[in-house]
Amino acid sequence: MDKFSNMAVFVKVVEMGSFTAVANHLDSTVGNVSRAVSALEQMLDTRLLQRSTRRLAVTDAGQRYYARCTAILADLENAEAQARNALLEPRGTLRVHCVPGLARHLVTAAALHYRDTYAEVTVDLMLSQRMPNLLEDQLDVSIQIARVLPDSSYVSQKIGVSHCVLVASPQYLAKHGAPQAPADLADHACLLLNTVDYARDAWELKSRKGDATFIPSGPSFSVNDMEAMAVAVQSGAGIGLLAGFAAMDGLRAGSLVRVLPGYYTQARNVYAVYTSRQFVDAKITRFMEVLRATVGNELAAIAEALNVD
Repeated sequence: MDKFSNMAVFVKVVEMGSFTAVANHLDSTVGNVSRAVSALEQMLDTRLLQRSTRRLAVTDAGQRYYARCTAILADLENAEAQARNALLEPRGTLRVHCVPGLARHLVTAAALHYRDTYAEVTVDLMLSQRMPNLLEDQLDVSIQIARVLPDSSYVSQKIGVSHCVLVASPQYLAKHGAPQAPADLADHACLLLNTVDYARDAWELKSRKGDATFIPSGPSFSVNDMEAMAVAVQSGAGIGLLAGFAAMDGLRAGSLVRVLPGYYTQARNVYAVYTSRQFVDAKITRFMEVLRATVGNELAAIAEALNVD
């Protein structure tokens, strides 16, 4: 028997309290069980069990070793299960939550690509601004944008980074002119994005020349959805913040113009959040791979095109 087999036998002896019971459980012999424990004691040069004709007693050293053995064997079992799981073909229903703007521009396409790649998986995509309870809502993955995720028992993987930039319509700028510095924003209609991670009362801007904070006063419009903000900006209502992934199509088409092009907001990380590191289903691990290869790469390309750090 190897060391791990001996450890497994020793754990069973402690739990069942009898060599005979363990031998019957393992379809082995009392002699084999005894030899497994003796081999560990010889290796450790420590008595793990006190034996008598009537009973077994676990020594103090045996109790400590038992605790470590159970943890080590659980980790080994987990590693083996993950290795086996990595070879399984994803199947079943993958239930995904995502914040709406990111879902509409990037994640929906990634989910469709994933579904086309893994035909045995059905994708159920739910859009919501709020962070769900993955267990109560029976979700496999939640995709969030945040500077830092709140403390929780969930596990997260960083998929990429997103920034917001200031944009306006060509019609608005033709009528009102373009600000040349953050302080000039005080003379303009500023439209406020009011989502979970974008405070409506301050624009914290970064640039290679330095950082600036602008506090809009008397806004005439605020909204908690990125797509609604894009509609408002394109209609000529004023200057607003849009995430790079929401602004890029309009910037390329000319329906949006970047304002103060050297400035952008602090980075928000895009996270994929799931419930546990242990026994992660293949449908989830493969989805993570697709997210990094699609959404992650697209976010990096957008950041490069916008010249943001």
